Amino acid sequence: MRHGFADLQTFADRRQRPLVFDMAERIVVLALYGWLVMRLLPGKAGGIGGYALLLLVSEGVVVVLLLIRRRAQRISLDARDWAVAFAGTLAPLMVTRAGAPLAPGAGLALMLVGLVGHLGAKLSLRRSFGIVPADRGVRTGGFYRLVRHPMYAGYMLAHLGFLLVAPSLWNMAVYAFGWTMLIVRIRAEEAVLAGNPGYRAYMQRVRWRVMPGLF
Repeated sequence: MRHGFADLQTFADRRQRPLVFDMAERIVVLALYGWLVMRLLPGKAGGIGGYALLLLVSEGVVVVLLLIRRRAQRISLDARDWAVAFAGTLAPLMVTRAGAPLAPGAGLALMLVGLVGHLGAKLSLRRSFGIVPADRGVRTGGFYRLVRHPMYAGYMLAHLGFLLVAPSLWNMAVYAFGWTMLIVRIRAEEAVLAGNPGYRAYMQRVRWRVMPGLF
């Protein structure tokens, strides 16, 4: 009888673990967003106030979608996946103001295109959005008809645009690290999603992950 109770308790613990990790992800992202808001409050962003406002609106959508999303059917419990996911999310927040812009017009255009791209992808995901690799259902509409990870493509374009506006070796290194983490994150996400037959079929229909012809 005692052995049966222990087995039942172990089963309950396994059922509750994804829920605990799911909630932990929300708390961490909310904390990161609060930290970002504190850094970019009016008067603290200097000459990049307009860009800072765009960033806060963009990341605010992330928080809203995070709060209303559905519970994950399957979420990675691998500490490495969590480390990569949050490293990739945190790294772009480390950029700073720099010297004279290299190409402000092109930089602004790339930032706007990237903003539209990743916001459009998030709106397509709606309640399926998340940070850590998980299966919250398969979305194949909108920008997801073009590439499998349009949200990350939008991030990269926006980052490249900001780099043209605020060029520095530090910002370049920050984004290089962030992009590396995004690529690792994509592979981790697809390892989880490949367990879904619908996603495997989607991978056959949409060949490219981020950039058609490249990756």
